[in-house]
Amino acid sequence: MPRLQSLDVFRGLTIALMILVNTPGDGRNVYAPLRHAEWHGWTLTDCVFPSFVWIVGVAITFSLGRKRDQPRPALYLDILRRSAILFALGLLIYAFPTFPLDSFRVLGVLQRIAICYAVAAIVFLNTGIRGQIAAAFALLGGYWAIMAWIPAPGFAAGDLSVEGNIAHYVDNIVLGAHNYAETKTWDPEGLVSTLPSIATCLLGVLAGHVLRGTDGVAIRAQRLVIIGVSLIAAGMLLDSVLPINKKLWTSSFTLLMAGLDFAVMSALLLIVDGWRVITPFRPVMIMGMNAIALYLASEFIEVFLHLFHWKQPIYQAVFAPLASPVNASLLYAISYTLLHLGLAFWLYRRNLFLKA
Repeated sequence: MPRLQSLDVFRGLTIALMILVNTPGDGRNVYAPLRHAEWHGWTLTDCVFPSFVWIVGVAITFSLGRKRDQPRPALYLDILRRSAILFALGLLIYAFPTFPLDSFRVLGVLQRIAICYAVAAIVFLNTGIRGQIAAAFALLGGYWAIMAWIPAPGFAAGDLSVEGNIAHYVDNIVLGAHNYAETKTWDPEGLVSTLPSIATCLLGVLAGHVLRGTDGVAIRAQRLVIIGVSLIAAGMLLDSVLPINKKLWTSSFTLLMAGLDFAVMSALLLIVDGWRVITPFRPVMIMGMNAIALYLASEFIEVFLHLFHWKQPIYQAVFAPLASPVNASLLYAISYTLLHLGLAFWLYRRNLFLKA
């Protein structure tokens, strides 16, 4: 099957948005859609991480779908190797440059992707579509039950406040000083909330089955959008019972985000692979072909800018005089994103691609 260019476009759009929202010039002056929701609810920014996880699920069906007849031990070792590399890179990002062994963050973005990939890939190899659907909804139902029925000490069962939810309690007890630096006592990519994120990856696997189908592009796009609208409706309905919340990765959030991913992928499939409208999307497509390299570059360049105290002088000298604070902050973020677009082109022309 030829490479699905729309998937590279989707991955590229996601990495570009991630860089944009992660690196404002001034974190105090940011447009609301480019911030995460404070707690319940969602913004455009909250779509970034689940889209990455969902795309990993789609990629599983393509990468492992061709290998299902190979010996399982070798496949399992390859899955674990890839997951270990991603997990180790995530640890490096949070420990660098001082490597505080007593307090560096153990879980995080790449670590969650590594766990989701490993579990979803093993489920994919050992089940069919019905089994994968069952696994996804078992995870969502099980997580809902945990959050609704198991109380954190000192709080009522079903308390979904920042301090009162059981996921917070588990992170605090198990991870201790190795939690997210900004919260210190819990992690938005924590232990319990990893369960529904695996379901997000499995929903991506299901999308991959549709995309790998032999039907025409229009039919596959139609199936994607029907599933997407159904998941969006389910997520919105569930919001009244279990609020949409990215930091808790609630079951309603999982369904809504996956539904949006199905819908966006449907449109891109039709436009890029169906109508062959490629030229306008080529920049983000090239970014999508090297997403891991760009993610690592965006994190480490930001670390060095802070380490040498260069970011604020650059922002104040170049961007602050150009516009109002919120627009100057956005201009900095756009420039930082374009820097990584340039890096993506440089890597592409030299045929350099970083893969776990």
